[in-house]
Amino acid sequence: MRGPLIQPILLNCEDMIMTRFDFSPLYRTTVGFDRLSSLLDSVSRNDNAGSGYPPYNIELLDKDSYRITMAVAGFGEDDLNIQVESEELTVRGSKPEENGERKFLHQGIGARNFERRFSLADHVRVNSASLENGLLHIDLVREIPEAMKPRSIPIGKGKLIDGKSNAKLKQAS
Repeated sequence: MRGPLIQPILLNCEDMIMTRFDFSPLYRTTVGFDRLSSLLDSVSRNDNAGSGYPPYNIELLDKDSYRITMAVAGFGEDDLNIQVESEELTVRGSKPEENGERKFLHQGIGARNFERRFSLADHVRVNSASLENGLLHIDLVREIPEAMKPRSIPIGKGKLIDGKSNAKLKQAS
């Protein structure tokens, strides 16, 4: 007698794309990471909806310095808008409509309106922006507040708060 027939299952690439994440195990053991879930959902939505225009690079310049470079040929400073709100950087490009006087035999230079969003980490701020040779450079810097930076705690000998020693505290009780 033969065993059951096993037939291979063929999957297409689109069958394997994961669009939702289940963070319930994370929520059971952590506190304060709820922003991570919404950030990953946002990134997933932006990646799936994005057209890839305009192309861009993200560079690490230094330990706490970054640069976003976007190819925005044909856009001038007045056509571009850079805005930061709620830890999200939005770059918009909009060109005024042409009168239709020009007739192109081939139009390969992308000059359509766009909106590109970048999620910024905590304490990352936009430092400057410049437009040069059709490239928009946006410099970002991470500034960790002094209270969050690591610091050394000196260890004293038997002294507590207000300069009272262990012996004086024991006598008072």
